[in-house]
Amino acid sequence: MRLSKKALSILLIVMLFGIAGCTSDNKNESAKMSNEDKSVMDSAQSGKSEESLNSTELPKRDKSIDTAKVQDNNQMVIYQAELELRVKSFENAVQSLEDKAQGYGGYIAESNVTSDGKEQVSGRLNLRIPQAHFQEFVNDAQGQAAEVLQRTINGQDVTEEYVDLESRLKSKQAVEERLLSFMKNAVKTEDLLKISADLASVQEEIEVIKGRMKYLENQTSFSTVNITLHERKVVIPNLEKDQLNTWEKTQKQFMKSTNLLLAGLSGIVIFILGNLPILIILVLLGILVYLYYNKKKRQNNHE
Repeated sequence: MRLSKKALSILLIVMLFGIAGCTSDNKNESAKMSNEDKSVMDSAQSGKSEESLNSTELPKRDKSIDTAKVQDNNQMVIYQAELELRVKSFENAVQSLEDKAQGYGGYIAESNVTSDGKEQVSGRLNLRIPQAHFQEFVNDAQGQAAEVLQRTINGQDVTEEYVDLESRLKSKQAVEERLLSFMKNAVKTEDLLKISADLASVQEEIEVIKGRMKYLENQTSFSTVNITLHERKVVIPNLEKDQLNTWEKTQKQFMKSTNLLLAGLSGIVIFILGNLPILIILVLLGILVYLYYNKKKRQNNHE
């Protein structure tokens, strides 16, 4: 009996130690599980925060990169060239420039031609060339010249202005949409009039912005090339047929001199016959004077 009691007490002690160990293990496991859950939750929260951070920051970063790429690809520059050329043939140079401009898809906006007599011919062409072929056309134009007197190329970057106009346009269009929605919901006449006035002002500003944007688009898609051409001609005087008819001129000159001689003789005859009475009297007077002087001279010789 005593042994059984001892065994029972030993068994109870072992069972108590086992229960204590289980509880401690359960506590450790629960603590461990709680710590693991907490770490999991922290990692999940950190993952969420990182995910939210990436979702907010990365698109902005990509957007800035894409914007930079778009700005680089869509850079808007207005190119203008001024050329002053001396050419051998003005007409041939103008025709060649017109053909090349049309071949590149361009056109002539203005053409002026002036001439200073027959020795100097000059003109000015205002051409619009697609920007992709701008440099090619300038090189072709210089190839038409016997001498390049002046060459100036200017470029104006209007990308920033165009982007600003786009943002202003979006802002004004948003205001326009709000005013249109207000107009639909307005009941009072005073509100309608005020909204209509504001809407008209906004729409006018939108049209101005669109007009400026179209102008910039046109100026950047087509470059301007102003070309001044000079041609100096060596004028050789032409000999007319009248200047080469030597025989005819000789005959004419002979007839002129003959007619002049006959006219002179005719005038002398007319003068003598017409003034014959006066001439007879003058001759008689001359004879009497002559006789008187001879007589006087003889008397002086005798003395």
